[in-house]
Amino acid sequence: MRGGATIEILKPGVQATVQDYPGRPGMLRQGFFPSGAMDFLALRAGNLLVGNPQSAAGLEVTLGGFSARFETDATMAICGAPAETTLDGEPVALWESRRAPAGSELTIAISPGPGFRCYIAVSGGIDVPQLFGSRATYTMGGLGGFEGRALRAGDRLPLGPAGENGQPRRFNETARPHYDREWEVEAMRGPQATPDFLTDADMQQFFGRSWKVDRNSDRTGVRLESHRFEYARDTGGVAGGHPSNILDNPYPVGAININGDLPVLLGPDGPTAGGFIVAATVVHAALWKVGQLRPVGDHVRFREVTIEEAAAAEQELETRLSENSLEPA
Repeated sequence: MRGGATIEILKPGVQATVQDYPGRPGMLRQGFFPSGAMDFLALRAGNLLVGNPQSAAGLEVTLGGFSARFETDATMAICGAPAETTLDGEPVALWESRRAPAGSELTIAISPGPGFRCYIAVSGGIDVPQLFGSRATYTMGGLGGFEGRALRAGDRLPLGPAGENGQPRRFNETARPHYDREWEVEAMRGPQATPDFLTDADMQQFFGRSWKVDRNSDRTGVRLESHRFEYARDTGGVAGGHPSNILDNPYPVGAININGDLPVLLGPDGPTAGGFIVAATVVHAALWKVGQLRPVGDHVRFREVTIEEAAAAEQELETRLSENSLEPA
C-alpha cells in the first residue's frame, strides 16, 4: 500500500469497484473483455468536473447504500443514477463538483431509480496499480482495481496527485443524459442475423418490441426476457442441435447474444467468445445506457441505426463530454 492521500470505504453497498475508461480495449485475443465503467458517460463527466483526465479511475457504485471517508482534502463529483447524497449530513448535488475536506464522510442512499449505477470521481483519481494499461476491476478474473475485487469496509484507496480544480463546476443540464424506465438503445444488426441465421420476421420482432430486463443481470451480461424466435434454419449443424448454435467465434463488445430463446446483452466483463449467434450489437455511443438498465422494472427497445448514424452519435457524445458542457456551480 503506497502512502499519501486516501479514501476509506465505510460501507460498499451492493457492489462498489474501481473502474476507469476505456478499460482494456484490444485485449479480446488474450481473453479480456474491456471492463471499465458500465456508464462511461457518467464517469467521464465526473472526471471533467474535478479536473482529471477522462480516463482517470473512479468508483462505480451499484444501486447505492455506500459511504466513505476522505482522509485528505479533495474535490469530488457524483454523476449517474439519482440518489440522496450527503457530505457530513449536508445535501450534495449530483453532476456538480465540490470540495470535500479531510475527515468528511460521503453517503449515497439507495437509488430509487430510474438508473442503477452512480460514479464518484475524485481529484487525482483512484491510484491503484495499472494492469495492461488500465486500473479497471475485473472481478471474475480477480484482476485489476483494488486487489482484483469488489470493495469492502475498511479498504483504503490511494489517490493520485490532484491538478488545479478551480471553482466548483456543474455539468450543463442540456448535456446531461436522460434516465428512464423505458430505454431506447441504438444498435446495428449482426454479425449473425438475416438471412442465414434469423428471419426477417425475427429481426422485425427484435427491433420492434420492448424487452423486459431480467433480474439476473450484472456486469457480465444483461439478460432480457425469453422469446421464441423462428430462425432461418432448423439446427445449428455441426455446432449443435439448436439453430442458435454456431461454432465458437469472438463476441463483439455490446453483443446481443441469442442463446436458445434467451437474449443477453453482453456487458464490459462479458465472455470474449462462444457458440451462440449475435443478432445485433449496441453501438459504442449507446453502450453507457447498458450500465443504467435496472434489473427489475426496466424495459429496453433497440433502435436500428446505420454505420453513418453510429459515427454521428459518437461525435455528438464526444462534444457533450468536453469543457463546453461545464459551467460555474
